Amino acid sequence: MTADTHLPAAVDLTTAVAAEPDPLLFATVSGAHLYGFPSRDSDVDLRGVHLLPAAALVGLREPQETRSRMWWTDDGVEMDLVTHDLRKFVRLMLRRNGYVLEQLLSPLVAHSTGTHRELVALVPDIVTRHHAHHYRGFAGTQWRLYEKTGELKPLLYAFRVLLTGIHLMRSGEVQAHLPTLLGELAAPSYLPELIAAKAAAEHGAADVDRARVAVDVEALYARLDVAQGESKLPDAPAAHDALHDLLVRVRLAG
Repeated sequence: MTADTHLPAAVDLTTAVAAEPDPLLFATVSGAHLYGFPSRDSDVDLRGVHLLPAAALVGLREPQETRSRMWWTDDGVEMDLVTHDLRKFVRLMLRRNGYVLEQLLSPLVAHSTGTHRELVALVPDIVTRHHAHHYRGFAGTQWRLYEKTGELKPLLYAFRVLLTGIHLMRSGEVQAHLPTLLGELAAPSYLPELIAAKAAAEHGAADVDRARVAVDVEALYARLDVAQGESKLPDAPAAHDALHDLLVRVRLAG
């Protein structure tokens, strides 16, 4: 099984890119559309990188390293675009942050440049065994939210991030699409039903046996621990110098 590479119908960044005050180096779709369980009323989460001019980083004014913009399409779809300046983004890449790697590698590409492709090519030299900590922590946050609300969305997020972490530790590949992960890893048999239920309602309750899912989530935590212990991934990223050189070259050219 492979992730769907078709953009949501609402995504057309022609106007949005033109409205950005600085060059947009890439924008991809993240969130539930990337993870393989969007609802009919899901908004579209766009994530990417912009490039500040060098002058913005050497003066007294604080640079706008992160920008966020929301708008509604004519069809009533909520769009959410969040971008980081290139320097901030590559620093996040070096901090065992699986979330930014998922954004960078999303097959749902709304806007791309040569710099985007260069960053993608460096990912194999970024991932480490310590990225398991990111997925372990993210799963914990989502599980606590599920325990508090009983909603299906955070429960699916918890399962998704644990399976993504296990897959990454075993293969070195960042795979964020839950239906694809279900085709490659052993997982609870009821997950396809939960994905189907999520399609009907963004904030519906999870119709599951809480005790059963607690056992299954705990088992995935244990599998993530084992996968991390057995992983052949390195302890530290090897792309620091390459990212530095790319950042300097792109900044000065911009």
